Amino acid sequence: MPSQDPHQAQGPYQAPGPYQMPGPYGSPYQPWGQGYSPFNRPAPVNGLAIAALVLGLLCFVPAVGLVLGVLALVQIRRKGERGKGMAIAGSVLSSVGLALWVLVLATGGAGDFWEGFKEGARGSANANLTKGQCIDMPGGLAEKDVFDVDEVPCSGRHDGEVFHTFEMGDGSTYPGESAVDDAAEYACYPHVNDYVMDSWAMTDDIDVYYIGPTADTWDFGDRLVACILGHTDEGKTLTGSLRSDATTLDGDQLAFLKAGNAVDDVLTEEPEAFPEDDLKVNQDWAGDVRDSLATQIAALRGHTWPAGAQAPVDAYLKDLESARAEWTKAASAADSDTFYVHYGNGWDHLEADSAVDARRALRLATTPPDDSAGDSGDGDGSGDTGSTGGGLDV
Repeated sequence: MPSQDPHQAQGPYQAPGPYQMPGPYGSPYQPWGQGYSPFNRPAPVNGLAIAALVLGLLCFVPAVGLVLGVLALVQIRRKGERGKGMAIAGSVLSSVGLALWVLVLATGGAGDFWEGFKEGARGSANANLTKGQCIDMPGGLAEKDVFDVDEVPCSGRHDGEVFHTFEMGDGSTYPGESAVDDAAEYACYPHVNDYVMDSWAMTDDIDVYYIGPTADTWDFGDRLVACILGHTDEGKTLTGSLRSDATTLDGDQLAFLKAGNAVDDVLTEEPEAFPEDDLKVNQDWAGDVRDSLATQIAALRGHTWPAGAQAPVDAYLKDLESARAEWTKAASAADSDTFYVHYGNGWDHLEADSAVDARRALRLATTPPDDSAGDSGDGDGSGDTGSTGGGLDV
């Protein structure tokens, strides 16, 4: 019996179909069809799970993060998506954040946080300034925009000294820089003499500056204006406190300064018109000086002075009597020339060496102001309000 060829088919020959390949290699391959991929694609990450984790980490709106975490778990279970760990982590973190928020609200911490936020938004430039502080600023008092103010000891060098603070109105709209300027000039200058009762300590190189709110800080409730004494020359500083009031002076110093400051107030009201242009108005002013000197003399004579100060004060009183006599004659001068003679003599007696001696005995400033001999037309003698950093802009 003839042997059978092993390569011979057992049955009738059939041509391979379009999806089959004959041969000894087993089952035919399935070709790639439309929409198939050679590798398995991973399931997508649930978007709510990502959002829940982010909000949980930030703890900004914890209630929302908790809700998103729960919704994410439901969607992941239904759709077979990934992100279950993120959803759980976001829910846990949000729960912790929500508990902390409840605790803060229950203890009043939210109010403290908001106040601190507002203070920080102001840059802390003038948020904590108070009367009597000495300060330094990075750009000095002449800097228009102030973002930082450092309190320093008054005994050392410093840019300025706060002598008065006040709050502007509570209007919801920022009134503008010019309104802040006007408010500062109106409110600051009257308090200079209250803070520095010893007018001789206010030398010509000292001027008034201020720090006030800006449009940005106004929206956060900033209404504080700080009035500051500083050097007139940019870059120069002050050393030692200028304060001389009831908090720093003894009873004898206060009595001496109060008596003299009443006269200084009248002297600064010298008329703008010269005597040759309006003799009558100058005569009336000379009469006011005479009357204020009479009040000063009575106050000084009525006070009991320490042993070391009695003799210098008595000598000073003699010059004040002579000054009063000259101002009396000026008040009744027949013409402008006569007025000028007694006017000059009156100032000379007020600036006599006895004033320096009496002040030295009482431990007060002993250098007379350069402008003590008031010039006609000076008005109140005040300088221009300096605009400082945050002050025009703080």
